[in-house]
Amino acid sequence: MGAGKSTLGEELAAKLGRPFVDIDAEIEREEPIARIFDTGGEVAFRLRESKHARDALASSTPTVIALGGGAVGTDVIRSALRERALTILMEIDAEEAWRRVAGSDRPLGQDEAAFRTLYELRRPLYDDAADARTKDVDGAVLAAGGVHVETGALERLGELVPRDGSVELVSDARVAGIYGMDAQLALGARARGSHELAPGEQAKSVESLEALWHALRLERGGILVALGGGCTTDVAGFAAATYLRGIDWVAVPTTLVGQVDAAIGGKTAIDLPGGKNLIGAFHWPVRTVIDPATLETLPQAELENGRAEVVKTGLLAGEPLWELPLPEQVRRCAAFKTTVCLRDPHDRGERAQLNLGHTFAHALEAAAGFELPHGRAVALGLLAALRLSGLDTSAVEETLRPEPVRVDRELAWAALSRDKKVVAGVPRLVLLEAPGRPIVGVERPAAEVRAALDSLIAG
Repeated sequence: MGAGKSTLGEELAAKLGRPFVDIDAEIEREEPIARIFDTGGEVAFRLRESKHARDALASSTPTVIALGGGAVGTDVIRSALRERALTILMEIDAEEAWRRVAGSDRPLGQDEAAFRTLYELRRPLYDDAADARTKDVDGAVLAAGGVHVETGALERLGELVPRDGSVELVSDARVAGIYGMDAQLALGARARGSHELAPGEQAKSVESLEALWHALRLERGGILVALGGGCTTDVAGFAAATYLRGIDWVAVPTTLVGQVDAAIGGKTAIDLPGGKNLIGAFHWPVRTVIDPATLETLPQAELENGRAEVVKTGLLAGEPLWELPLPEQVRRCAAFKTTVCLRDPHDRGERAQLNLGHTFAHALEAAAGFELPHGRAVALGLLAALRLSGLDTSAVEETLRPEPVRVDRELAWAALSRDKKVVAGVPRLVLLEAPGRPIVGVERPAAEVRAALDSLIAG
């Protein structure tokens, strides 16, 4: 009690667009809790609490539920949580919790010594029930999306990869040389093999995917761990989606692009000669483990690649996230994308906002034979999107300094015309009414879109 569960639960529900149920408030509507304690004692209260909690947990609609501080002391509630819920522990120390409840009418918050004893008695129950822990709404969002952000997380990979079963590791040669052994040691006896992919977009080919299929030896209960950049997580995730009709996988992104964007949300894919990500599947990782410390070995060019996605996220969120310290950039961007993806897990609505600038970026990449760095392409795409939105472009120009690229204009236009977001020959763009106010599915005349694309091409 006093941890702030009701406040955080209500805010989390609003962010995820889900109903919110506060068990104590539901009981209070029937009868004041203090009166229940006076007339029937704590036993009477726990009976009502158990009924309301089980009813809420039985709902077929994904719901955010705030449980009372003593709810996990009831066996049937603990059992229901294990079967039906992701349980997030709101962390607070006893001193702060007492400061918040002292002087209130809470029946179990009247005596400080008894309160502190109760806190210590409940701690093991909280630890046993918790699937994740947090102190804020961003942490709750990340936990709800199966995303774990922690400096040093790679060292704890063995405990962060959920469930039992053997594990096989997928990475490219460079990442394997830096972090492969650390990952294998962290996984311990569960590690049964490793596989190397080609670097970058070369990994996202039919041939690369087929080679990985043939190399895998996992059974249905096994887990594939993808360690590396967005290309590695894309192809490993798609392999997991299709191998043995689908096995679990864990994404461990080691690039800024992967940590703030590519490894979150369950999109997996490979490329075809005509365009990026044309063959793929939605297959959410059972967990995404993000260790910002891995960015310390990232080449400067790759940091610049990822910075474009940070600026994109900041424009969508309406906050200059690119001005934060790097670990906080990662956490805030990961939380934003997780929020959007949880509200629209299969990209049928508002998740399209995450494509801000990407219609142009993918066209430029295809015209360059996929040799154009993704971040440079996204920076140019953001520039075009802001121009078409009639908004100030200084955030992109000053932070990313995009320069026009030399590619064939006709090839770029042909690639844009084949984009997944083109309907009946008309590009559907993501633009901004203002920072923090994206609009999706915007139709603009083809000539206007072509002019915006041409402005990004040198010569």
